[in-house]
Amino acid sequence: MILENDGVEGSLRALFDAAIAAVDPAVCVPPYLEGVSLPAGRTIAVGAGKASAAMAKAMEDHWPGPVSGLVVTRYGHSCACRDIEIIEAAHPVPDTASLDAGMRILALAKDLGPDDLLVGLFSGGASSLMALPAPGLSLEDKKAVHRALLASGAPITEINKVRRHLSAIKGGRLAAAAAPARVLSLMISDVPGDDPAVISSGPTVADPTTFADARAVLAKYRIRAPDAVEAHLAAATIETLKPGDAALAATESIVVGTPQMALEAAVAEARRRGLEPVNLGDRIEGEAREVARTMAAMALARPRRHPPEVLISGGETTVTVTGQGRGGRNTEFLLALALALDGAPGIWAIACDSDGIDGSEDNAGAMIGPDTLARARALGLDAKDHLANNDAYGVFEKLGDLVFTGPTRTNVNDFRAILIQP
Repeated sequence: MILENDGVEGSLRALFDAAIAAVDPAVCVPPYLEGVSLPAGRTIAVGAGKASAAMAKAMEDHWPGPVSGLVVTRYGHSCACRDIEIIEAAHPVPDTASLDAGMRILALAKDLGPDDLLVGLFSGGASSLMALPAPGLSLEDKKAVHRALLASGAPITEINKVRRHLSAIKGGRLAAAAAPARVLSLMISDVPGDDPAVISSGPTVADPTTFADARAVLAKYRIRAPDAVEAHLAAATIETLKPGDAALAATESIVVGTPQMALEAAVAEARRRGLEPVNLGDRIEGEAREVARTMAAMALARPRRHPPEVLISGGETTVTVTGQGRGGRNTEFLLALALALDGAPGIWAIACDSDGIDGSEDNAGAMIGPDTLARARALGLDAKDHLANNDAYGVFEKLGDLVFTGPTRTNVNDFRAILIQP
């Protein structure tokens, strides 16, 4: 069995690496460029997200005609392109570079004519990286709302309802600016359900939600937004584009990379290594520590068997931040999982963000094993106290159990694997 040769930790890391490789833009973008008819005019590529620079390179390498444009990615996630300009901005809270990117991308779209083609390259992270506030709102207004939403524990579907209604470029508005040009959007999904309207807050996609929906999200999480934001949402004067809008008649959106693709690759790698994979799906949401308790109960209830089982899952958990510590949702999940397992023998786990960055830290995630809590106690660390302070990073850093990949230049959200040995 390969597990015995490579070690448990090596096998878990191999599952994660296989998942990432399956959604590399160099792999998943080119097939969807084949057969696209070249325009009589220009091809302009624009995009935003943690995978967008790699998507732009994949397009340059495989597009049969000339292409230029502008793509914005997170600081440190760029790669070299010949003709498509790559710039960097802040994530998860936008900065002035995000604002500049939004203005420049919108200007490129407005300059197009009926013979031109706009290719959108979008992935998770675009809502922060391409930030163009609606008229009457400032960048500081948007930053305040972003921070509050990220700390609230709201799922991404609800967060992006608000973002679309505070933007001059999301919710189909970029496509409307490009009309009557043809618009083709290629997307790598980081959201449960792979809804194009949610991915990157849907710059080129119709939005079925309303200002009332956005107000309801803020009310649900008791978020007091800046006065200008409250006034903008109450006025509800310029809605996002809705399904059937004529401005979107020449648009097409294709999801080229999904969380499920990543999980299926991990399943195949698990079988290659002599493990018995159980795919729990790519739509798992909820508070990270609550999801951890549920999965711990599931792991403890599984019959121990040969070959060893590995529970594989994706989705996006959330963290309601009440403490002052460091860590993202994957390390928070793992620390809660270790506490719930309480040293149960034969159970190991990995949890990582597929973009290589867990929250706003420098790690992708971490690993745990049966000895995690005992090793923490030996170092004088109280895991419960650290979890209460949202400081999972502090525990795994001192244990040496953080997982570092650097930017992967893709993004299909969380990856989790729990390995159960006899």
